[in-house]
Formats: sequence, structure tokens, C-alpha cells
Amino acid sequence: MAITTAASRLGVSAFSDQEPLELRPNWTQDDAKTVINAVYRQVLGNDYIMQSERLTATESLLCNGSLTVRDFVRAVAKSELYKTKFLYDNFQTRVIELNLKHLLGRAAYDESEVIYHLDLYQTKGYEADIDDYIDSAEYNANFGDNIVPYYRGFATQQGQKMVGFTRMFQMYRGYANSDRSQIAGKTSRLAKELAQNGASAVVAPSGGSEGWAYQESSQGNAPVKAFRNANQDNRIYRIEISAMSLPRYPKVRRVSRAILVPYDQLTSTLTKINKMGGKIASVTLA
Repeated sequence: MAITTAASRLGVSAFSDQEPLELRPNWTQDDAKTVINAVYRQVLGNDYIMQSERLTATESLLCNGSLTVRDFVRAVAKSELYKTKFLYDNFQTRVIELNLKHLLGRAAYDESEVIYHLDLYQTKGYEADIDDYIDSAEYNANFGDNIVPYYRGFATQQGQKMVGFTRMFQMYRGYANSDRSQIAGKTSRLAKELAQNGASAVVAPSGGSEGWAYQESSQGNAPVKAFRNANQDNRIYRIEISAMSLPRYPKVRRVSRAILVPYDQLTSTLTKINKMGGKIASVTLA
């Protein structure tokens, strides 16, 4: 599954040339355990899972051949574990974004898709909505009964809209990241873009490009576009801040803030941020 020659710069090299994981005929118990761990990683958005949280009874059914990989994916997606992590404390639009990512391996293509699943959830319930993803022709064509879902959204393929490629980078924030530990928190990543029927620029995950991969704050008050001064003796730098802690104020663990400063003010600005308890994500040339 070759993604692009720029995979290393985009932070998706872990998925470049990676073959889908399939539970093939004459599989062994070790094969089954590998598949189980891969399903947890994919469906739970790479979130940490404790031993006590594992679906041991359902795992046993897969290991003795009573369940297919598709059945196991369905069981994890309908479990209380999944609901606790991704359903109960999220807005429904964010839930749909995550369901598409976890179960179909891609981002939403348009607003009508979100509206469809909103209506299905409200009229028939959560489990019927999960079944709709897993029993769909799209799931069957790409994963069938025995392939673990994977991030198809990074690869160009038949029947997939190109806009899904750029939007996947709004959803995916790095191989070591999880869907519950991103700087954007619980907010929808694509609601604004889908409503405008627009396409976002590729925002590489942290570590996938030079400096910190910047994302706009949920309040929309941080600079989005950078510029380069033609006079190289008066260069402008972007300082991106990932946390801030001020005296007499509640501690803010996650913020998305970027400031632009000229070179001659760079040192003093960094010193000021440090004194205020800020954590600097990166300093890059604007």
C-alpha cells in the first residue's frame, strides 16, 4: 500500500508499503492474538487499553473460530469500552468522524454522510449505526470477514474521493498518538470544512515535518497563515505554544496558540513564555 514518496515527511511512513493484516486459513493462535491486538489498536484509535478492559470472552470466541474478524470488530465497536472512550462524552458529529476513521479507515467525504449517520443514530440507535458501517458494501469490499480495518484514507484507490486524503490528516496525528490525546481535544475536526464543502491543506502530524504540526485553535484566534519577509535580515519566526500555566489562573493543559515575532525579539519572547509557565512546541521560520 504505497502512500506517497513524501510519506516520511508527512508522518505516515509507518503505513507506507504496509500490507493489510488478514486472518488467513490455517491460522495459528499466535496469528489470532496478533489480529486481536491490531483490532484494538485500530478500533480504539490507538488508545491505551488495560488488561482488565480487554474483551476476554469475545477474544476467546475469535481464538476458537466462533467469530470472524468482522464479528470481533463489531463487538469492540459496540462494547461499553468503546462507548466510554468515544461516545458518551463527545458530540455526535465527532463520534461519526471517529466511527468512519476506526471502522472504514477514512475521513468523512461530505456533510450528507454525517447527516445520514446522525439520523440513523437518532431513529434506530447506536448499535444499528455501528452495523451500518460494518455491514456496508464499502466495508465488505475493502475488509471482508477476515481483514483488520486500516487507514485506507492515505492511499489513492478506486471509489475513494481525493478530498478524503487531505482530511485524514485532520483526523490522524501521528503513529504514537491516540484519538483521546490530541491537542484539538473533543472538538469536531471536519464540521466547518464539511459545512463549507471545502478541502483543507495537509497538516502533517507532529514529528512528520519540520517543527510542530500546527493546528488552528478551536476559538480561531491563533494565526493560521505564516509569511516570509523578503528582507532576510529581518526574518519573522513562528513560536507555537502547546501549554500555558499562569499564576492565579486555572492551569491550561492544552492550547493551540501561535505568535509571530521578529528575530530581534525572539530571545526575550521565549524568556517571557518560560516565565509564564508556557511550554514551547516549536520555533520555526515563518
